[in-house]
Amino acid sequence: MSIDDTKDSILSVADKLFSRFGFHKTSMDEIAKIARKAKGSLYYHFASKEDLFKEVVAIEMTKLKSQLSTIVSNPDLKASDKIKKYLITRMEILNSAANYHETLKADFFEHFHFIDDLRTELDVWEKENLKKIINQGVETGEFRPIADMDVLLDVFIMVIKGLEIPFFLQNKYAKYSPHFEGLSGILTKGLSS
Repeated sequence: MSIDDTKDSILSVADKLFSRFGFHKTSMDEIAKIARKAKGSLYYHFASKEDLFKEVVAIEMTKLKSQLSTIVSNPDLKASDKIKKYLITRMEILNSAANYHETLKADFFEHFHFIDDLRTELDVWEKENLKKIINQGVETGEFRPIADMDVLLDVFIMVIKGLEIPFFLQNKYAKYSPHFEGLSGILTKGLSS
């Protein structure tokens, strides 16, 4: 087995265990045992359990960005449709991102400082991509010109991130997901010319 295959195997097992038991209840010994790797092999690839968890969450975020990028770059969608599809897809993907949920739980109890840079990078990435969508809408006349784009983007991010706790940790996703399109309609109507 190659070094890359070993790392992928470790990440796969870690993803499943962290998803099922959480960060604190999952040990490096358990990951090594289930992955059928020596514990030293884990530490060859990851300096700590925190580094391993961070990589697992980074993979979830990479999948999220990849799917959202497809929406942002789709030339066949109007800006308002992109925002709707972006919001719905984002919530669908994050609903199944169990390790991302673990970082949300940590915000209530003890913050995972080692995840901060990933979350900050995701915020920056989302602002850049939402800005592309909004600028497309302004350029096509679908949206009115925006006086302070940075404020709008900060508020938009606060709104969608504010939904994460009730949706994913309080198990309200199934109840409210049928209403995502209506919510996104409110957001796009506020931007309309």
